[in-house]
Amino acid sequence: LRSKIYLNTLTPSASASSKLELANGAAHLFFLVLSSHRCRIDEEVTHKAWLNRSNILFTGTDKWSLDKRVTLVNSNNSDFSIHISKVQVTDEGPYTCTFQAYNKPRITHVYLIVQVPARIVNISKDVSVNEGENVNLFCLAVGRPEPTHPSADPLGDIQFLDITEIKRQQGEDYECITNNGVAPPDKRKVKVTVNYPPMITDVKNMPAQLGKTAILRCEAMAVPTASFEWYRDDHRPVENDNTLRIKNEKTRSLLLFTNVTDKHFGNYTCFASNRLGASNASMLLFRKLSHTHDPYIFPLSFPPLLPLLSPYLSIICPSVSSFPPNLLLPSLGHTKPLPVLDQPRKIGP
Repeated sequence: LRSKIYLNTLTPSASASSKLELANGAAHLFFLVLSSHRCRIDEEVTHKAWLNRSNILFTGTDKWSLDKRVTLVNSNNSDFSIHISKVQVTDEGPYTCTFQAYNKPRITHVYLIVQVPARIVNISKDVSVNEGENVNLFCLAVGRPEPTHPSADPLGDIQFLDITEIKRQQGEDYECITNNGVAPPDKRKVKVTVNYPPMITDVKNMPAQLGKTAILRCEAMAVPTASFEWYRDDHRPVENDNTLRIKNEKTRSLLLFTNVTDKHFGNYTCFASNRLGASNASMLLFRKLSHTHDPYIFPLSFPPLLPLLSPYLSIICPSVSSFPPNLLLPSLGHTKPLPVLDQPRKIGP
């Protein structure tokens, strides 16, 4: 009679003619007396023995094995069992219970299969590369039965992950997962950092009123994080004073005006840099007129032939104050306004 027993560190299983129990990490092999299909141990048994392959473990109560992990549990008229503690992979193989009964030898075979949970034994270290370079990751797992191919998210189930000309969007954690059904999957992560030069993404011209506060913003995406500098239109570096403060955050720099004066209006350039390169962008802080400002008339010009087309011309010009207050107008000089004509007036001789 031959059967197979699968040793699992979680859940043991057994055939009808042999049994495997797990207690404190030890495997017990029992020979059972159940039916005529099995060898019966009774009072007439004269000799009995346990063997592993051709190695004798026990003959009756006499121990032949030198392995201290193998012990005899029972040796009576109905039960002849051995105990193997701290089961190892090398314990896998055939075990034979043999005895002499009614002048006829009886033999039962048990095959012990040792299962080992899948685990990751080697994996790539965290890597830092420049955008456009190639990346090679690996993940090595062992176990019994042989683990399924480790997987590296987000690109699929493979042991080796090759990324050609890596993009900045691919800088993330890659997880290797291995499993063989014996225990919960084993997981390990590799962090891939993609370095790239700054790219300024948020630049806007901003209106400001005298005596009020204002903010110019400059945001730049970069790895490593960018350093920021500010310059005026004449290329002078912008420095902190009692009306102006520079505030640098992780991905952006703010130019904070606490009390806007005439000297603050003009063009500002944001310069973002790291060890891979630099980027710059300009923005304008311009004066915002209040809608309560004195009305002015748009300067107008007329084509020289316009008087020839009609001897009379009425000019109706709306004042600045009649426009919505949120309308940004071109620069208006304090020009003497043109008269608003209530009646047609003849132009020319």
